[in-house]
Formats: sequence, structure tokens, C-alpha cells
Amino acid sequence: MAADKDNLYPNCTTSVFLRSCDEEITTPLKGKTTGHIPSWMQGTLLRNGPGTLKVGSMSFDHVFDGSALLHSFKISEGSATYQCRFVRTDTYKRNQAANRIVVTEFATEAVPDPCHTIFDRFSAFFKPLEKLSDNTVVSVYPIGDEIYTFTESPIIHRIDPKTLDTLERKDLIKDLAIVNHSAHPHVLPNGDVINIGLSYTSWGMRHVVIHFPFSTKGNMFENASIVGSMKPRWQMHPAYMHSFGITENYFVLIEQPMTISLGTVMRNVLLDKPFASALQWYPDVETHIVLISRKTGEEVRRYRTETLFYFHVINAFENDHSLVLDLCTYKDAKILSGMYVKAMQTIQSNTDCAEWFRARPKRLEMPLEADTMSFVEAKLLADIGCETPRINYDKNNGRLYRYFYAISSDIDHSNPGAIIKVDTWTGEYKAWFEEDSFASEPVFVPEPNAQEEDAGILLCALLWGSHICRISLLLLDARTMLEVGRVTFDTPSPAPKCIHGWFLADRV
Repeated sequence: MAADKDNLYPNCTTSVFLRSCDEEITTPLKGKTTGHIPSWMQGTLLRNGPGTLKVGSMSFDHVFDGSALLHSFKISEGSATYQCRFVRTDTYKRNQAANRIVVTEFATEAVPDPCHTIFDRFSAFFKPLEKLSDNTVVSVYPIGDEIYTFTESPIIHRIDPKTLDTLERKDLIKDLAIVNHSAHPHVLPNGDVINIGLSYTSWGMRHVVIHFPFSTKGNMFENASIVGSMKPRWQMHPAYMHSFGITENYFVLIEQPMTISLGTVMRNVLLDKPFASALQWYPDVETHIVLISRKTGEEVRRYRTETLFYFHVINAFENDHSLVLDLCTYKDAKILSGMYVKAMQTIQSNTDCAEWFRARPKRLEMPLEADTMSFVEAKLLADIGCETPRINYDKNNGRLYRYFYAISSDIDHSNPGAIIKVDTWTGEYKAWFEEDSFASEPVFVPEPNAQEEDAGILLCALLWGSHICRISLLLLDARTMLEVGRVTFDTPSPAPKCIHGWFLADRV
């Protein structure tokens, strides 16, 4: 039966992205457990994402602008508890004090802050970077023994994983002279952390690789250093990079034709305008894949491929005499337009929206002995919509792998809230779904002493279109994609959809 023109995607409930949490949960909430939670599963799943799209009578214009809300599922002795708290960023505190949006976000323009005098506003004009939002709404990662929330501005917040208290604000502009960074650093097996960003150097603007050497003494930031760099293809229009790859010998950067206009950025900062207008898409420009040597820190090879847009790298690895890069790709960058609140509210009558969201996993296999600037075809891994991909990270990040897990990106599918498992060797895939449910990014937790790559549990936060004050922790067997168990919580206010998370195993 065809969908009518005012209900094009009848199984897609975009309201799960537009919910606002009105009441934090500071005392762990007990839930109803069904099925079975393995006895070895002990730890905390932390998740981050936009928690409210409103401040007083005002609303944010884009999903990415919502105030950061942390979710915590504490798993112990066969059950789990749930908490959620807003990250106490400077932006959040200023907005709450004014009861309006007084800090400009990615796509939302602020109004004047009544708490600031005319002199404060005049002084702020000469310190434009201090006006930038520090709303770390995207992800959460460990740096050493500490846990931080991330966005793409170079401000991160240390949080207490037990209470979700915000403990500290770190300004990497001051520490490392970077003006932005990826929201997806890599945590290496030895505890080192690697990230990429943009930095002003004596050679001009550069894409840089930053190394945080592991320490248990809290000085990973003091010892951080830039260990690699590359010159942007366009000096005043560096590429937007949300994530990157890392292999045994290379840092893998994707220079896509979505660029950041530095001139527009400076104008927007001075005039307090949203960052979004500084992003520019070039539809007829090829994508470049750049390899930076982990030994020398220098660009050693560059490849060309089709015009594509991406947010997330799935994995990268070296295999024989090639480097393989897998990522979730779009034909263009219109997905960003689709995440505006008005676009999501009117999605059911937008005939183009399904194509905007239609990500596909693709593979680039780049011969390491080929001439630089060789063209490499991006080949389809599986014909299924995939986003927020995760792998068996501890075992396979930067190494040969077979499986990845993701959520569906096909809003016109009969089950748009599905969780997907893709076999990269065969192109086959499995899916778990439940009617009216919408899953978060699946986080893989390996079984103790597991030998098989997919021997483990997928942890997901699960929402429903018809139950706005309910959230579940779902456990799936990663091998079979069958449900193992779940814990369901009825919340005192709407449960918003989160974006990215990290599992912290309890130390034995």
C-alpha cells in the first residue's frame, strides 16, 4: 500500500529526535528486566546527545544544537539502573540563567544576554573565541582514567561517570592552539589517544594529528603534541572531517568536498552568527583520501575517489599491499539540511528526504604502491542504510575485520529503527527490529576471552514513537542478532534520542 502524500514515511517517527527532557534523573532509576543479562556483563554504558531543544519560550533550530544530556545505564548483577543529567557547560548555564538562548549554536542564532552589560558585550567583540558555544553534545570518550564529552569545538568537559556531575572544562585552544577537532578520537590499546583537528601554524592553516600519551596521573593534556599534519587542498576552505581512520602505519584523513569557509567563520564569530553558513558543498569536486605516516608525521600519499559526503569511518586497515578504508557515505551533504527541526517536523511531506538520509557503507581499497593521486573506486559493501557504525573496537580497530554494526538510515524502510549487522566479506546483513522502536548506535562489548570477532553483546538505548516517557537498555547477541535481554525504564519526562556512547567495564 503506497503512502499518501502527507505521510510519505509512515513507519518513521522523527519526534524521537525532537523530545526535550524536562526533569533530570539524579537518583538511579530501577527498571523492569526481561530476558537474561549475562553475569559477566558488569559496567556502565554512557551515552551523549541533545537533551532539550528549548530554553524558556525559545527553541533551537537544529537537532545538533540541543543542550548536551548524558545518559548512564549501570549494569550489575543481572539488571541495570538509569540516570540522565545535563552537562553543565558554560553555554547551558548562561542559557538557563537568562531563560533564553543567549549563545549562538551550529545553526541557531542567539538573542542578547540580559545578564551582560553593554560593556561586557563591547569587550566580547575583541575576544570573539570566548563567545563560542561549548555545548559538548556529540560523544563521550575516555582520556586516560578520565571521561570527557566532545563536540567539534576544541572544548571538552570531564564528567564523573558515576554521578554524571560535570567536573572540569578543558580548553584545547589554549593547550594545543587548535581551532576545532574531531568528535571521534581513537583510543589505542596502550591507552594513548589520537585525534585530528585544524590548527594555525607558521605554514598557515593545517590539518593536524594530535597525540595524547597515556598517563594515570592526569597529565595527558600537558604532554600532548602534534605528531602529523597536512596542507589543506584549499587553504581558506579546509575540509570538514567528523572522523578519521588509523592503521598500523598511517593516519587516514578524508578530504571531502564539504569545506569550512574560514572567511565566513571569522565573520560569523565577530557578528555572532551560526557556524552552519560557513559550510560549503562542492557537488562536482572529487574526494581525496590522504595518508599521513605515523613515523614521520608527513603526508606520504593521496588518492582520488568519487564525490561523497561522510560523517563516520567504519574502520581502516592494511591488507597485503593495500590500505582499506570503509565508511558510511552519502551522495551529498543534504543530510545536514534534513536535521533542521523544521525539516524533521515536515518530513512526512518532503519527497526528497529519504534520499538525503540514504547512507550506504562503501569500501576504498587503495594500493600502497600506486602513484599518488590515483583514482580508486568506492565499492558498495552492502545495499542497506547504515549510520553510527561500530565494530569490535578493542580487537579490530585498525586491523583486518569482518563485521560492523549500525542503525538504519533508510527512513522509507518498513523498519527504519532497525539495528544492522553487516558482513563485509559477503555483503550479507542481518537486522533486529521491533515495531515502533528506534535504536541508538549499537556498542559492541566482547565476551570474556572471546576468540570469534562477533562473540559479544550489542548494547543499545531503545525508544518508542508511542511511549515518549520510556527508554530501554537492549542487549543483543552480536552473533545471531537475537535479543538476549532488556531493562525498561519509565521516565518522569520525555526520553530524547542520544547520538554516541562508550562502555566502561567494571574493573575486577
